Amino acid sequence: MRRLAKTPELLDGPLDDRPALVSNLDDLARVNRWLGGAALSRRALLRLARQPRPGGLSLAAEWRTRPLRLLDVGTGAADIPAHLLDWAERHGRWLEIAASDSRPEVIEVARARVAGRPGIVLSVADARALPFPDGSLDVAHASLLLHHLEPDEARQVLAELRRVARHGVVVNDLERSRLGYLGARLLGRLCAHGRWAELDAPLSVRRAYRAPEVARLAAEVGLVEVGRVVGYLGHRYAIAFQPAALAPAAASAPATAGVPLTAGVPPMAAMRDDVTGGHGDPSGSQDGEGA
Repeated sequence: MRRLAKTPELLDGPLDDRPALVSNLDDLARVNRWLGGAALSRRALLRLARQPRPGGLSLAAEWRTRPLRLLDVGTGAADIPAHLLDWAERHGRWLEIAASDSRPEVIEVARARVAGRPGIVLSVADARALPFPDGSLDVAHASLLLHHLEPDEARQVLAELRRVARHGVVVNDLERSRLGYLGARLLGRLCAHGRWAELDAPLSVRRAYRAPEVARLAAEVGLVEVGRVVGYLGHRYAIAFQPAALAPAAASAPATAGVPLTAGVPPMAAMRDDVTGGHGDPSGSQDGEGA
């Protein structure tokens, strides 16, 4: 199946129908939970954390003594950050998550879902120009974002994720296949509570990059695949990437422990809410192991 290019989804367009938006984000959160999308992100994060690093402890070893600082771009309803926090709390780990989306309307919905929850800071931010200094976070994560982007846009966002995350990047997305397309059509008709998800689900599969295609895009911006996990239906994957020049970068980057999530950037609440672009567009809008 060839990739369908330059065909926007409903979620990429105007978001002035709040009930429809809420219903769509609810549907995406259910898919992440029921079909293992959130679990794939967790498993890929753990694979990345366990990777040995020349001249130092693995990120997993550091995580036992300090918070792991994670950026989630295109966060949607922030359901995957919430899932990761739940897992970390059960396993005695500490996560600090900066969750961003390019659409203020999406962040408003996410804020209602995670209001007052420690460990998540929400903001409107452009994934093409993230408001974080180089290497100021441990890991950058994007779920169900890349399939919205054309190749040049995808490279731009991947390069920006690599810039801000000194240990690596996790990309979670759909596998393009005929079987996945048929499954998405069936799932949309039977399980979607909103019209947007019913129409967008099969289109998302047709727009998706296959896992090797994502690996090639990432390699072009200096990221090397170090782990890949695949959903039990084969419909989705999560890939862990490390910077190609990890050893010198890790040696020269300042330590992140003890640095506030907002260090070097305006307070999250004060960040611009006028970023334009569709959920999942180039600006980054959208979706038991121990470390």
